[in-house]
This record gives sequence, structure tokens and C-alpha cells, in this order.
Amino acid sequence: MNIEVFKSKALKTGKDIKTDPITSEIIRNSLNSAAEQMKRALVRSAFSPIIYEVLDFASAIYDKNFCMLSQSPSLPGFMGTLSFCVEEAVKEVGGEKNLFDGDIIIYNNPFGSGSHSQDAALIKPVYNNDYLIGYTAIKAHWLDTGGKEPYSTDTVDVFQEGTIYPGLKLYSKGVLVEDVYKLIIANTRVPKAIIGDLNAQLNGVVVGARALNRIVSKYGYDLFYASVLDIYNYGEKLVRKSLEKIPDGKYSGFGQMDSNGVDEGEVKFKISIEVKGSDLILDFTEAPKQQNGPINSPLPSTVSKARVAFSMMAGNGEQPNEGFFRPLTVKTKKGSMFNPVSPAPCFLNGWPGLQVIELIYKLLSDKLPEAFPASSGGCLIGAVWWGIRNKDGEPWADGAPHPVGQGGFSTGDGITTMHHNSAGTRMSPSEIWESKNPWLIKKIELVKDSCGAGKFRGGLGLDIEFELLEDTFVTTVVERTKLPPWGINGGKKGRANNVKVIKKNGEIIFIPKISGFKLHKGDKITFMTGGGGGYGDPQLRDSNLIKNDLKQGYLSEEYIKKNFINYKFN
Repeated sequence: MNIEVFKSKALKTGKDIKTDPITSEIIRNSLNSAAEQMKRALVRSAFSPIIYEVLDFASAIYDKNFCMLSQSPSLPGFMGTLSFCVEEAVKEVGGEKNLFDGDIIIYNNPFGSGSHSQDAALIKPVYNNDYLIGYTAIKAHWLDTGGKEPYSTDTVDVFQEGTIYPGLKLYSKGVLVEDVYKLIIANTRVPKAIIGDLNAQLNGVVVGARALNRIVSKYGYDLFYASVLDIYNYGEKLVRKSLEKIPDGKYSGFGQMDSNGVDEGEVKFKISIEVKGSDLILDFTEAPKQQNGPINSPLPSTVSKARVAFSMMAGNGEQPNEGFFRPLTVKTKKGSMFNPVSPAPCFLNGWPGLQVIELIYKLLSDKLPEAFPASSGGCLIGAVWWGIRNKDGEPWADGAPHPVGQGGFSTGDGITTMHHNSAGTRMSPSEIWESKNPWLIKKIELVKDSCGAGKFRGGLGLDIEFELLEDTFVTTVVERTKLPPWGINGGKKGRANNVKVIKKNGEIIFIPKISGFKLHKGDKITFMTGGGGGYGDPQLRDSNLIKNDLKQGYLSEEYIKKNFINYKFN
């Protein structure tokens, strides 16, 4: 059956070195600070708003065994993929024996990185006194890598999706490899943006390497790594303490995608979760075969979404490290939608992962509803734009996710923010959007009645409307238009997602998932983001909360009469 099983590779014991909890905690926070320094260096020097405003990247530090020491808060979805990325990049250049101080590797092969080819990673091996002590890595979204379009929903193989850099040394012993640099710049529609963002990533991995070196130099490698093992062990205990609350058993259910991007019809998939004490097995072996369209999720991406779900559920708000992942086992079937083989298209690999996260919470909420939220809008509501500016003929591109309503939970209403998978990202400010791009923002407004009713209602969805000032192209990637956000424990469903275009002539069309759609000057496009599902019986909602919702304009009288039948209007 070609079953593959993946578990964390984090060691549990090392040299018999005496450690103490204070030193280990100082080292843990120092590593988190180092990852944050990488992030700040990247943000402060990046060219593209998708990096410095949206924060579509991850910066992380790994030990020499490719286990995560720390990651700065940005895009949680990259949490589990970067370790694969670093390991595969090192393999591609010949392994550790072919690494040298001053090397920096570029890698973006989707089947090793767990991301589409636009998410390019730079990996720097870090040395202390000629001894390899770990790696710093930044994976960031590049606006274009020479695919059939800057962003695609309908690719039929991985080669249409962009140029693949299968582990190449961009710097060798501190010297730029100019042929590789020229290759990168030659394979993009927006070279100025890519040069700026590439240099920013280089800054970031160098800053991280210096910070890691300072930590190791201060404590010595043996004490440092012994303390790291303590950190991993503590992270594992933290997560297991939460997971033990879930009743033992096997939980199964189905998620769905609106389409695979190429063929008509919804794509349903089954996953199972087996709970044994504080160990969890996430089983994808009953998933459908790999798809003709780009919703296939390579193994690193599948593992990552599992890690995001369980870290957010059980991590107690702490920044994760490799120890968090020890309790989790992921099983997949090679050649399936959640472990495809090349050249399967996988440009939209992140979107089935979003549904996996929602489905995990749904399945477990049946037994432990107080620990899980109702469904969010369930999507990133992604869009990438590009064209040629009228004023100077320069090519341009930009992209962003858009916030959805979160599900209500046992102690409060859902909020309006990004999906769990992208919790550290954000929209660009309107001022940046309008100054950089050929459009006007006509409205960004909370949508009345878009939430699911409940004892605690879901968060509201948004309507975000753009009016085009020049002709431009857009690719939209919006899921869950056919499956509205569900409520749990008696809560009601919220509004589903969609994307509406009002043409200059008044024609209205909906384009939730489309590649390279041409918008003309004067056209308007609205991203209609979903509201979260409700938690609990709506009739148990506090009347003061309902009164405030009415006062704030979140809910209409009609909605309240329909969903909160016991509420008495003044």
C-alpha cells in the first residue's frame, strides 16, 4: 500500500551533562529571540508588502539533526515544513560533508519543501569553531518564479507552477555563485522585487547565524545542546498534558474541497485520528488518489498542518519547538492527495491543509467540545494580482490573504482574524495598498448577520471591495464556498466565502477560484469572507450580549428574532 509513517526526530538524551532549569529557560528564550531577530532583519529590508506587511514567511533555527529550536511568530503553516526543507537542501548539495562555513543554499522543490515553488527557502549552515552547530532558514513568498502565471489554480503538473531550485549553493564559502543568482533573476516577471526580497532573506539568515553562534559561544556546545534536550522534553510534557484530556478512541470524518481546480465537482477526503493516552496518530491513508489539479499536499505540507493543529490546540500559547511534535504520528499513502509523487501539481497544497485543521477540531470537539472552537471561515481568501503599470510600463505584482470570522468557543465569541494556519499574518494597510497598486479600497466592513448564532456567536465575515484604476490580472483562491462554517455543541452555521465581481457595465459574476482573470479599469471586486460558526445553543446567549450586538450593528432585528427567540426587545 506504500504507507509512510512520520514522527519527530528529536533526540531525548545526549551526553551526560548536568543542566539546570534556569539555564535551559534562558537558552530557550535566547533562541526565540534569535528567531525574532531574523524576522526583524527580513521585515525591515524586504521589498514586497507581502513580506514586510503581510508577513508571508517563516524564520526558524534548527539543530544539526534538522529539529526545530525556535521559530518567530509569522506564518504557522510553515512550522512543520522547514525541517524537511533544510534536510532536503542539505542532501541535494551532497550532505554535511559538502557544507562549509559561509555557504547559503536556495531550495524550493515542492516535494521536499512542502510549499509551492513561490515559497523559496534560504538555508545557512552555522559553524562554531569549525563545528556544525545547526542551521538558520527563512522561507518567504516570492511574487513570481516563472510559472505559467504568477499564481495558479489550474496547473496540471509541477513544471507549470514555477522554476524549481533543487538545492543549489547561492553562496559557496562566503562567495556569491553568480550563475545561480542570474538564474533566479532570469526566471521571474518582477526581478526588482525578487532581488530586494532575496537580499532581505540573506540578511535574515546571516543575522540568525550570528545570534545562534553567540548563544553557543556563551555556554559551550555540550551544555547548550544538553539544555536544548531539556527544552524539547519540556515542550513534549506541555503538549502531552493537554492531549491527555482527550478520551481514547478513534475519530473519523470527511472534509471537502470545492474542486481540484481542473475538474468539476467537490473532492471529499477522509482522515482518522487515533488517541492513545497522550499519543495521537493522524491517518491519511484513506485519502483519495493524487488529483489532476493542484490541491495535492506533499508529505511535508501534510505533516505541517497536523503540527499546526496540535500545537495551537495543546501548546498553551508557547512558541513551539521540536519537542511539541513528539506525541504526533502521521500516516500517509504514497501517490495519494496527501502524499503525491512528482510531477503531480501541488500549487494549492496549503488549502486542503486548512480543511484538515478544521476537520481535526471538528472530530475532537464531539468528545471534548469545551476545548475546541466551531469552524472558522475555513480559508485564507487568497488573491494575487499582477500587470503592467500605465505610468512607467513597469511590471508589478502583489498578493494577500484576507481575514475570516473565527468560530465561537466555550468561553467567548469568535473574532475576525486570519485562519489558524496564518495566525501571525495580516492584511496590508489600505494606505500601502493604494500607494503601491492601481486600485482604490471602496470598503472594508464587518458584514451584519454573517456569523453563526450560538451561546457564543461566531466572528463576523468581511466585505473588502476594490475598484480598479487600471487593467490588471488577478488569481483568486477561495475555498469553502459550498460548505458553510459549521457550529458545534448546538451552534449554527456562518456565512460561506465567495468573491464577487461587478463589471463596469453592471454584470455580476462570482470567481472564487480562477487563474489570471482580467479586470478592467472601473471594475469592482469584493472578497466576501466567511463568518465563524456558533458555539452552544443560541437560546442560552446572554441577553446583554444580544443587546450589544444589536447596538453595534453586528446583528439585525430579523436575525435576532430568527435565532434568539427568547430575546425581548425594549
